[in-house]
Amino acid sequence: MSQPAQKSILERRDQSLKRRRRWATVSVIFTLGLVCFSYYFYQVFFTANIETKGKPTHVIIRRGEDWKKALKTIDETGVVVDKLSLHFVAKLMKYPEHVKPGRYELKEGYTNRQLVNVLKAGLQSPLKLTFTNVRLRGELAEKLSNQIDARPTQIDSLLSSPSYTRSLGFDTTTVLSMFIPNTYELYWNTSATNLMERMKKEYEKFWTPARDAQREKLNLTRAQVSTLASIVEAEQQQHADERPRIAGVYLNRLKKGMKLQADPTVVYANRDFTIKRVLNVHLKKDSPYNTYKYAGLPPGPINLPSIASIDAVLKPEQHNYIYFCAKEDFSGYHAFATNERDHILNARRYQAELTRAGIR
Repeated sequence: MSQPAQKSILERRDQSLKRRRRWATVSVIFTLGLVCFSYYFYQVFFTANIETKGKPTHVIIRRGEDWKKALKTIDETGVVVDKLSLHFVAKLMKYPEHVKPGRYELKEGYTNRQLVNVLKAGLQSPLKLTFTNVRLRGELAEKLSNQIDARPTQIDSLLSSPSYTRSLGFDTTTVLSMFIPNTYELYWNTSATNLMERMKKEYEKFWTPARDAQREKLNLTRAQVSTLASIVEAEQQQHADERPRIAGVYLNRLKKGMKLQADPTVVYANRDFTIKRVLNVHLKKDSPYNTYKYAGLPPGPINLPSIASIDAVLKPEQHNYIYFCAKEDFSGYHAFATNERDHILNARRYQAELTRAGIR
C-alpha cells in the first residue's frame, strides 16, 4: 500500500476518534446539565422554603392586588428563604392568573409548590374576631373593620340603618346589644353584611332557653338585659364578683319606680369619657341616657357588656339595697345602703377622699 493511502486511513480514524470524544463530552455535559436542572427543579418545587422559626405568620392579599404585589407582601414577612425561587415557581404554576384575596398562613416547612397551591385555591386561614371596650357605634365599626375586609363606613351604614336593623329584630340604638363580646372564628374576606348575619346567629345561640327564662322572670327584654348589663359593667370594671349585687340594686330601683341615677349613663350622655367625677354640670345634660333626669332604662346599651355582666343581671343577688357608691379606700369595691341616710354618709366619705386625692 502506498504511503498517502495509509495516511488517509489514519487521518479518518483520528477524526472518528475525535468525534466520539466530542460526543462523549457533549453527552457528559448534557447529562450533568440534566442532573443539575433536575436537582434545581426538585429543590425549587419540593424542598422547604418557608422558615417561621415557630412564630405564627399570616399575610393578607387584598382585593385587586396582582401576583407581583401579593408575592411582595409575602416576601416582606421575612420568612421566605429563597424569594427568587418562589417567584419562579409561582409564574410556572400560573399563579398570576389565579390571585385570590384573603388571609393566609405561611406555615413552617411549606415548599414553594405547597404555598402556591394554597394561594391559588384561596385556602385561607381563619382569624379570631374579638371586640371589647366599645361604647359607640363608630368605635365598633372601626374595630371590626381593622380585622376583616370591610370598611368602617360599610359597617356603620348597616348599624345606622333603621330598616336594616329592624330586619334583624333591633333598632339603631339596641343593635349594639347583638354583639356579644367573645372570640369568633371567621375569614378575613367576610363582608359587612355577612358579618351582621353571623353576629345575629351567634346572638340567637347565646340566648338559650335558660337565659330567656331568667330574663322573663325579671320582666325584661333581651335588649333591656343588655342595656342594664352595660351599666353594671361600667360601674364595676375591676371586680366581676360584685356585679350581681350591683345588678340587684338597679333591679330594686326599677321595681320601686326610682330613677337609676347611674353615673356611667351621665358620662355617656355627655359623650365625654374623660370625666372621672360626675358633677352637677354634667347632670344637667338633656339626654335620654341621663338616668338622673329620666326614669327607667336608657334606650340602648352604653357599652358592649361582657357575658359575665349579662349573666350578673340574669342572676342578680337578692337583697334590699337601693344605693351604692365607691368605697373610700379606692379598692374598686362599693359601699351599699338600704336607705338614703346611710348612703349619704358613704358618699361623703368617698367624696372627701376624692378631694384629698385631688380628683376633680
